[in-house]
Amino acid sequence: MIYEMRTYRLKVGALPQYIEIVQSTGIEIQKRHLGHLVGYFYSDIGPLNQVVHIWAYSSLDDREARRALLGKDPEWQAFIPSLQALVDEMDNKILKAMPFSPLN
Repeated sequence: MIYEMRTYRLKVGALPQYIEIVQSTGIEIQKRHLGHLVGYFYSDIGPLNQVVHIWAYSSLDDREARRALLGKDPEWQAFIPSLQALVDEMDNKILKAMPFSPLN
């Protein structure tokens, strides 16, 4: 199992709008293609205006196939510009669980 951790730094003041559009439209499109959502968070202490979401995949090949399907979805293609307008920076990490991790 691998985990993808995506961190977005939003424009100042954009968090309420980001939550609204992801909750109303985006998350269902993502879940339909990406599968297992581990968690979706925003920062409250420390660096602010950050959103972090974590997705689980059986392998890198599984992730690649699922993200390719998401990218081709016409609903996602129509949705993504509204999200991109709120984001200043993006960071993406692939995480592998330690043998003793409860998420292994």
